[in-house]
Amino acid sequence: MIGSGRAHGGLYLLEASSQDSLPSIDSSHEALQADSSPALLELHQWHRRLGHPSFGVLGKLFPLLVKQCTHNKFICDACELAKHKRTSYPSFNNKSTAPFMIVHSDVWGPSRVVTLSGYRWFVTFIDCYSRVTWVYLLRHKDEVFSCFRTFHKMVSTQFDAKIRVLRSDNGTEYANGEFRAYLADHGILHQTTCVDTPAQNGVAERKNRHLLEVARSLIFTMQVPTNFWGDAVLTAAYLINRMPLSTLDFQVPLDLLQGTSLGHRFPLRVFGCVCFVHDHRPSRGKLDPKALRCVFLGYSATQKGYKCYHPSSRKTFVSMDVTFHESVAFFPSSSSLQGESCVIQEEMDFVCPPTRTATIQGEAGVPMEGEQVTCDVERATINQPSKCGRLDRNDLKTYVRSRLPVKCQTEQTTCVPPTLSQSHSPTPGPSSPPSSSNFESSGTDNPVIVDIDVPIAVRKGIRSCTQHPISNFVSYSSLSPSYRAFVSSLSSVSIPQGWKEALADPNWKEAMAEEMRALEKNGTWDFVGLPNGKKPVGCKWVYTIKQKADGTIDRYKARLVAKGFTQTYGIDYQETFAPVAKMNSVRVLLSCAANQGWLLHQLDVKNAFLHGDLEEEVYMEMPPGFSSQTTNGKVCRLKKALYGLKQSPRAWFGRFHKAMVKIGYKQSNADHTLFIKRRGDMITVLIVYVDDIVVTGNDSDEVSKLKVHLAREFEIKDLGSLRYFLGIEVARSDKGIFISQRKYVLDLLKETGMLGCKPVDSPIEVNHRLMSGDGDLVDKERFQRLVGRLIYLAHTRPDIAYAVGVVSQFMHDPCTTHLDAVYRILKYLKSAPGKGVLFSNHGHLELEAFTDADWAGSINDRRSTSGYCTLVGGNLVTWRSKKQSVVARSSAEAEYRAMAHGICELIWLQTLLRDLGIVCNKSMRLYCDNKSAINIAHNPVQHDRTKHIEIDRHFIKEKLNEGMICTPFVKSEDQLADVFTKGLSSRFFHSIVCKLGMRDIYAPT
Repeated sequence: MIGSGRAHGGLYLLEASSQDSLPSIDSSHEALQADSSPALLELHQWHRRLGHPSFGVLGKLFPLLVKQCTHNKFICDACELAKHKRTSYPSFNNKSTAPFMIVHSDVWGPSRVVTLSGYRWFVTFIDCYSRVTWVYLLRHKDEVFSCFRTFHKMVSTQFDAKIRVLRSDNGTEYANGEFRAYLADHGILHQTTCVDTPAQNGVAERKNRHLLEVARSLIFTMQVPTNFWGDAVLTAAYLINRMPLSTLDFQVPLDLLQGTSLGHRFPLRVFGCVCFVHDHRPSRGKLDPKALRCVFLGYSATQKGYKCYHPSSRKTFVSMDVTFHESVAFFPSSSSLQGESCVIQEEMDFVCPPTRTATIQGEAGVPMEGEQVTCDVERATINQPSKCGRLDRNDLKTYVRSRLPVKCQTEQTTCVPPTLSQSHSPTPGPSSPPSSSNFESSGTDNPVIVDIDVPIAVRKGIRSCTQHPISNFVSYSSLSPSYRAFVSSLSSVSIPQGWKEALADPNWKEAMAEEMRALEKNGTWDFVGLPNGKKPVGCKWVYTIKQKADGTIDRYKARLVAKGFTQTYGIDYQETFAPVAKMNSVRVLLSCAANQGWLLHQLDVKNAFLHGDLEEEVYMEMPPGFSSQTTNGKVCRLKKALYGLKQSPRAWFGRFHKAMVKIGYKQSNADHTLFIKRRGDMITVLIVYVDDIVVTGNDSDEVSKLKVHLAREFEIKDLGSLRYFLGIEVARSDKGIFISQRKYVLDLLKETGMLGCKPVDSPIEVNHRLMSGDGDLVDKERFQRLVGRLIYLAHTRPDIAYAVGVVSQFMHDPCTTHLDAVYRILKYLKSAPGKGVLFSNHGHLELEAFTDADWAGSINDRRSTSGYCTLVGGNLVTWRSKKQSVVARSSAEAEYRAMAHGICELIWLQTLLRDLGIVCNKSMRLYCDNKSAINIAHNPVQHDRTKHIEIDRHFIKEKLNEGMICTPFVKSEDQLADVFTKGLSSRFFHSIVCKLGMRDIYAPT
């Protein structure tokens, strides 16, 4: 009897245990042991060792064993699961007559399961004559061209042969200008398939199927998690190249290619079995085990040894000193056999792939004696692990380090509080004494050196990986107790995502009620019926927390905001312009405060927009959560400006301007949100951003009078010393003033699922080749949202300015490569979430600028990228990275345009400082590393090369003649603006970032 079942609802329910529902993959092996001859058992063992070849292939390899068998076949569940197929296409006999006359190629992927080294694809190159197969693992499809160049050089060097024809499909990885130009330059004919006719590339398609069949068989036999599919594919290629093929009349591909039988370099073993590797590490003690229990993952491409993976130490060993237990599976039998999910896969789904490099996983299918093949880019000697998890490819020894799946956990916190994971965080407890030089923070002078379009981390949810915990990159041990409490409180309260959630919390419910009382008290609206032909605007609730200077919660703030995007110009609004404080101005004030010892205070205007009167007739829907029977069918006729309306900022600023002028403050010409009042040598400065106000200066009496006056005009909250302004955290000590967006970065990493990612040490690759249409399209709105948040973050992170500028060029048609570049920036931010700009007291307020240009750096249109940064009092205050609007015909021209931009910025800064009463009699220094551009600026020479930039030339020459600026030459290694024009190597990048004055007071010590 096979089974029994009971009738239920017209169906019979089969009664079977969970163990019976899916037989073990080894059930066929057990059946063979129970009812088979010893010869058949031994033949089956070779079947498993050799990657599950057919019975006919085994007959050619072991004719004596086959003759002793009573059966001419055996049942293998792994083969059935891995090789089950439909009917094949008819074959065509048009083989080439010499090696490498025709090379077939195809790309497989992307795999939903990313390997532990971050690979999602592989590309194959098959010699049509011998059917020898080369396999290269890829992280991105655009690496195919690089792989082909490597393969082409290998063929030329190792086999002294020339490739005549390359056959592939019409994928963009093959059919692009760069690839075609390379083939044309080397006389290689590129034959492609017709549309939707994959059978024309049948050799490569069939080879991919063969590789995957063998790889799946290897995986299923020993229940190997699918994270290791890359090792399985490389092992499959290694084995297939050394076994007879029916298409070659059962000749061995490698033998046919070499013209002689090479045999096996060392005995073959069952993939995924338990093995014991002799421990050669010098750190092994006398009483420690002499071997490590590992899993066998194939054969090395560059060394004569077995690849063995040791999970507990997170290392891969390449050794010949190995003992195998081929009948014992390393991984438990509970691993999933079908589908792509398994225990280890769930642990690694959200670990982001490592950064792309020029070196690609080498072909492991054809390692021959004396042949050097590029190998795993993640390798390094285990006794010298490099900092931050980076691995040195030049130190490849017998012991090899690789990435390991690690246990992961769902992230529970919105950011990292000071009490995070005391077991692995250096944060001191409450009783710990503050460090000797606390920065409210004590600063340190040492810098801290797959849907397919969606990264797996995002699809799987917000998680964190214990291999790279965020506590390794954020510490609060350098902060004073008061400032530590402040930064902790920023994340101590969760913000509700909707009004229903807010009403469930008494604190937020009271905040909403307080907002409604303030609106009604101010006479903001009347309840009326909606007139015919009028359309009301919607509204929503927005929530935030207001903190005091000591970090304690001042109040829960709920704000009713109108949905102004539904307004219509000319009907319910007219003029809308209102000045907004420039972040450049804020940084200039901070530099002045650091150099002059000015105080810094912060004020908040409660319900600021309600102080502005509306001139237009505007109707708004009832506030969510506050409708009643008396207001059913009615709308709000607005009489006062409300947050969200297009005209509200203009109405509010007009009211605020009148209040400031009334008490003698003058508006700056450089920034209209800046108000200044001088009394002799005393000065008071105010800058306003909507309802957030920063006050600085050296006149404490005037500051007190200003607060009293503003309190009479508006409802003002005095927040004390400046600590948190527009999402920017401000810390002050005797070292200076430090600004960062630590919480903003941590929130961004959490929302994108990148808290557990492996960090990288630069925001963009050196010599990146990002271009339009490169890859599959991704979600445009999501891409724009991410880039927009990074643009705001760049206000305190000049180190990402260039990278953000590059990805922002692809807002309209973002592709997978562009999204990968965005996620690389996030991985870089993970390495130092608390990094920011330090404003120190250098004893002067001189103006300096550095300008640079990357000539023809954009591969899309060959336009140059200008970059500049300016310093006030030795502190970085403004910076910019921008593609030039026209194509420059020479590097001197590109540099000259960058100089013009830098001079414009210096002139604006000079105007701003003059308004602040700061006059510098010295010429402003504009540093440039291009002597030709400097010569053109000083002398009217080379007219043919400069006549098309006459305006810039006359502008710069005029400022030089006035003595306003001087243009000293600077060496390229000291050119600070270089970081704003191109991707730099890690060492050079961090050197410049340090010189710019960036520090990380949150770096673990």
